[in-house]
Amino acid sequence: MRYETVHAVSGSPNAPTPGQASVNVTRLLAEAASKSSVLWVELPGGDSHAVWFVWHDDGDARGTGPAIHVVSGDGEQTLPPLPDEVTVILRSKDNGGRLLRLRATARTVDPTSDEWEAAAEVLRANRLNAIGDTLARWREGATISVIAPHGIPEEGPGAYDSGSGRAPVSPGRGATARWRPWHWRGRGPG
Repeated sequence: MRYETVHAVSGSPNAPTPGQASVNVTRLLAEAASKSSVLWVELPGGDSHAVWFVWHDDGDARGTGPAIHVVSGDGEQTLPPLPDEVTVILRSKDNGGRLLRLRATARTVDPTSDEWEAAAEVLRANRLNAIGDTLARWREGATISVIAPHGIPEEGPGAYDSGSGRAPVSPGRGATARWRPWHWRGRGPG
């Protein structure tokens, strides 16, 4: 998989002007993915999930790349089953803002395959605070997914959607609307 240097993002309402510098998307993707450990996976229908991931590049002898490796399930992050096509949103390590938005294919790795062993090793090497036998726990109750970005970015440097991307947050069950807890010596003014 190789991306070409692009001057405009396909179909973007904010396409850069002809004199604007071009961007090597392959290098930008590899740089953004290798410098961060969090990205957003957007499912068809708009539901998105922040996930911890490991970037696996071409030069790694443990398997094929470049691809994003994600583990979810028992004792790990929560992620619904991924469809064949998703959108990934990579952030800038400098300011945490949206850097690239790309379409990607997602697939689940079979826990009985050699590919699963290689993917699990890639993930285990970067998994912080793991307890117990991580590989056995993953094999029994976790899902390892490989996400491979492809195509021309939907958003990237010089061509971002002008919307803020914000969404209302619905209150959780722990929110207190009326009842106020008892405080020793009462509450202060306000």
